[in-house]
Amino acid sequence: MAQTMNGLKRTDYCGALRMGDCGREVVVCGWVQKQRDLGTLCFADLRDRTGIVQIIADEGSAPEVREKLASLRAEYVVLAKGAVRERSSKNTAIPTGEIEVYPDEIRILSESQTPPFAIEENSQVNDQLRLKYRFLDLRRPDLQRNIMLRHKVAKLARDYFDENGFLEIETPMLQKSTPEGARDYLVPSRLHHGSFYALPQSPQLYKQLLMLSGYDRYMQIARCFRDEDLRADRQPEFTQIDLEMSFVDADDVMTVNEGFIKRLFRELLGVEVSTPLLRMPYSEAMDRFGSDKPDMRFGFELKNLTDIAKDCGFGVFEKAVEAGGSVRAINVKGYADKFTRKDIDSLGEFVKTYRAKGLAWMKVGENMQVQSPIAKFLSEDKLAAVLERTEAGPGDIIFFAADADQIVFDSLGALRCECASRLNILRPDDYKFLWVVDFPLFEYSEEENRYVAKHHPFTSPKDEDMDIVETDKARARAKAYDIVLNGTEVGGGSIRIHSQQLQERMFRALGFTMEEAWARFGFLLDAFRYGPPPHGGMAYGLDRLVMLMSGSESIRDVIAFPKVQNASELMSGAPDVVDEKQLRELGLAVTDREGPDGNKG
Repeated sequence: MAQTMNGLKRTDYCGALRMGDCGREVVVCGWVQKQRDLGTLCFADLRDRTGIVQIIADEGSAPEVREKLASLRAEYVVLAKGAVRERSSKNTAIPTGEIEVYPDEIRILSESQTPPFAIEENSQVNDQLRLKYRFLDLRRPDLQRNIMLRHKVAKLARDYFDENGFLEIETPMLQKSTPEGARDYLVPSRLHHGSFYALPQSPQLYKQLLMLSGYDRYMQIARCFRDEDLRADRQPEFTQIDLEMSFVDADDVMTVNEGFIKRLFRELLGVEVSTPLLRMPYSEAMDRFGSDKPDMRFGFELKNLTDIAKDCGFGVFEKAVEAGGSVRAINVKGYADKFTRKDIDSLGEFVKTYRAKGLAWMKVGENMQVQSPIAKFLSEDKLAAVLERTEAGPGDIIFFAADADQIVFDSLGALRCECASRLNILRPDDYKFLWVVDFPLFEYSEEENRYVAKHHPFTSPKDEDMDIVETDKARARAKAYDIVLNGTEVGGGSIRIHSQQLQERMFRALGFTMEEAWARFGFLLDAFRYGPPPHGGMAYGLDRLVMLMSGSESIRDVIAFPKVQNASELMSGAPDVVDEKQLRELGLAVTDREGPDGNKG
């Protein structure tokens, strides 16, 4: 039967006890990890968020204590009062392995059914079951460490930016919908039927207005929402460390944030990050790595073979060049023997997910002998030129892609990372940071058949590109910068437009009429009439940052209650239907119902 604490108070956390506590009487509380009954001896491991401590009863223990300890089962909630003593058989695998608690009183505070899976490190239970019982999953020590690390990151961010003159200011969660980018989550208004709030995709406009209001340096741990498809590093609701600064240029923003990164990794991981961080123009990142978020932990860089392939005799390459595309390759240097024909075929299927039509390859053997299905199409001179350009040597394997530039970049950029992953050469504790700068101001959207903002419509063009914002969108560059860690963008920002005239030009370049621009963003354009300072900022994805710092494979492992692929929460059953009374109050009617399981009703 469950008991109350009846005046007894916890004195210590389980994982905090050490040899220096021997002889002390303590009260510890927690969940039973496991229990062992050896007849004359009975043990139980008691677990809380700090770790595990062993409690023990022996022949000298009171019978009621011995019986109570023997009755414990996994996940019972227990209070134990007793003396700390040195263990006769030490366990060096845990921090408390030199001591144990010898209780004179044990209370069962709560009993537990047998859980649907074991509460243990690195559980191999399938995600669906784990997330259905997330309240149990969150008891696992590895997840608890992640959640506590997340707390420490947020606290350090607040401390660091406060020390550097930033003010934490909250911005509204119920905002005006200004669709330009990802889909908004909409909230119907009860008082204004037919009108809707939008949950913020970011605090972007409000933080810019705070600069206009004279607050100079702003920060916020901000909740944001985007109605977009989920991936391993995305969720429909997420958290940003959000920043904005007045009277600054890009160097100022990057410098203060390098200080944050340096302190964050030193204090929480004991890792020294060398600053200033490498800065790489977007064009170089794409040319060398096929990605604007390159993983710098390994090589396998892209090599442009377009000039060699132009009249090489291999039709696939020649057609790609004639169509205005390119031929590029990566050399997975020294690993030819690691890729069987079956492996190569699977990589060919892999690049097809990036719209590539296929994958050509070439193995280099002893004496520079080449094994390749395409070698017969190439003259000796062309083959030698390929080997020289790719810096090939014995034991290398070269992969080729030929198509439109973007397809080549996407497929080879992903392929180099896939090869590194399959070769198991990536260490999660090898932290390689860089800034990617000088992004395009616009990118062409085939879906919308127009140029859209690469980042957002409030990003300032580079000074030397001001005159081509409307006339040469493909060449215009932005005062934008992303911070990249191990192939993941963990933050990004820009210097903002602070001129009403330039902001209007930007909207025109994006295809807005002035009537549309003022209808959507009139409050910002109007504010720009009243002395806006030059300003810029950035935001970190807190979830992604903690994911990388903790070595987790998914941001779901650093979020307490995450969503799954279809944006539902398995534990609570959200989203769910609401009753008709609520809909009537909002002036809404539902014409087609579909639950998270895909069933209509």
